[in-house]
Amino acid sequence: MSIFRKLSWFFKEEKKHYLLGVFALVVVAIVQLVPPKVIGIIIDKIAADEINLQEIFAWIGLLLLAAIAQYVFRFIWRTNIWGSAARLERSLRRQLFHHFTQMDHLFYQKYRTGDLMAHATNDLSAIQNVAGAGILTFADSMITGGMTLIAMMIFVDWRLTLIALIPLPLLAVASRVLGSKLHDAFRDSQEAFSSINDKAQESITGMKVLKTFGQEQEDIAEFTEKVQQAIQKNRRVNFLDALFDPVITLIIGLSYVLTIIVGGQFIMNDIITIGQLVSFVSYIGMLIWPMFAIGRLFNVLERGNASYDRVSELLGEKTHIVEAFNARKEPAKGNIMLDLASFTYPDADTTALEEIQISLKEGTVLGIVGKTGAGKTTLLKLLMREYDHYEGTILFGGHNIKDYTLDALLQSMGYVPQDHFLFSMSIRDNIRFANPQLPQERVNQAAELAGIHSDIEAFSQGYDTLVGERGVSLSGGQKQRISIARALITNPELLILDDALSAVDAKTEEVILSNLKAYRQNKTTIIAAHRLSSVMHAQEIIVLDEGRIVERGVHETLITTGGWYQKMWEKQQLEAKIEGGEE
Repeated sequence: MSIFRKLSWFFKEEKKHYLLGVFALVVVAIVQLVPPKVIGIIIDKIAADEINLQEIFAWIGLLLLAAIAQYVFRFIWRTNIWGSAARLERSLRRQLFHHFTQMDHLFYQKYRTGDLMAHATNDLSAIQNVAGAGILTFADSMITGGMTLIAMMIFVDWRLTLIALIPLPLLAVASRVLGSKLHDAFRDSQEAFSSINDKAQESITGMKVLKTFGQEQEDIAEFTEKVQQAIQKNRRVNFLDALFDPVITLIIGLSYVLTIIVGGQFIMNDIITIGQLVSFVSYIGMLIWPMFAIGRLFNVLERGNASYDRVSELLGEKTHIVEAFNARKEPAKGNIMLDLASFTYPDADTTALEEIQISLKEGTVLGIVGKTGAGKTTLLKLLMREYDHYEGTILFGGHNIKDYTLDALLQSMGYVPQDHFLFSMSIRDNIRFANPQLPQERVNQAAELAGIHSDIEAFSQGYDTLVGERGVSLSGGQKQRISIARALITNPELLILDDALSAVDAKTEEVILSNLKAYRQNKTTIIAAHRLSSVMHAQEIIVLDEGRIVERGVHETLITTGGWYQKMWEKQQLEAKIEGGEE
């Protein structure tokens, strides 16, 4: 029953609806007592030969009225109780999705996508069942069962009622034992479902790689193994769940046996009539639902309790990126200065960045180069406040970036990541994603700057072309350029290109860089790249190696120093000549 306590905040919000629903259940429970009593009266009158046709029709009319009343009040409790349950699911779903949007990278490193999807689907459905089926079975079993017992004592005999209830304590014992085991079993079942979600999501995302390496059968075997594990977990849940019904059937059977034995003796001793015994047996039949409801109730509550614990654990996660009290709300603008003593990723043993000093004047271009794993992307992540636990300071416009609200800081930045992501919508909506109301002229302008406008115009549906999930219908270069256009659409104070030109050819790269130079004369740009031609026109270029700045300067100086930059430049120039067919 602890799940009811955990959801007490919601029950207080929906108090009126639940009270109305429970009231309707009470009325239904009272009306349900009429038919067995009427049947008992009719049988006694028939046995005594004291009934006529007119009286029979009167009793039938009363039964019809009882049926109509049950219909009306059942409609009332359904709309109020099930409606409230739907509102709980909506509330939790909003909370969970909002929570996802507030979490940082550490959160998404800890939880896999499939696991988060399982929380947002199966777990929320199980919690909704508590507020719907759980409340219904709890209230209905208590009300119907209580009313039926009272009727059995008043209309028949209190002694016979007590004798018929002798087996009931067995139900409480069985429910307690099976309920605790069912809670643990269902939690294991939900975790197994999360594992299946993880695997399915990973396999679908990496389908091209699976097919390329011919690993379909191996992947199917691994997926089948996870499904089999989930089946085994669910079998235990179903086994424990299935034990409730036989236990209840046995208890009801014992009640029937005691009723027939003792009730028969009561008739022989003229304590009750045959009609009263028939009514009593009907009332015992009415107790079957409350008995089964109790078994179902423990199932629903334990499932909901396990799911609520999982969702609460997720909602209890805190982001490590916390806005300062009275943080600056005006957009960040101005010079950028980085003075980093060191930065280490959580749970990592080696330092990712060390002794980084950079001064970037507004309107200039900074190039960041270095071999893979040198720390280029890490530096950009710190600038965008994906991590805050570093030693040193980062200033934007003379203010520490930690003193800005996240909206004020990030709205001043346009970011094109290495793993460009496009949404399953039209090209137009992908480009103007930051502001869906922007006119087509602005979309065209951003696309032209990114060198993708002519490509889009060549599509049969132009800007209305649907890109497919994650942009599967586009080439790598097209996806990169659309991502650049999306970053340019807001004309950000700081544009960050993280190896964002790697999939375009040298000619297209030159066009894009020329457009950016002309369009962003008073805006700051940071370009991290492996291809040195992407940064050769920057006002300053820094070379990173193992998280340290090992070279810095302009292109003309760096190609004469004999360092990594010169060697890489000569290598890339040679590769370009070979590709161009030159000797």
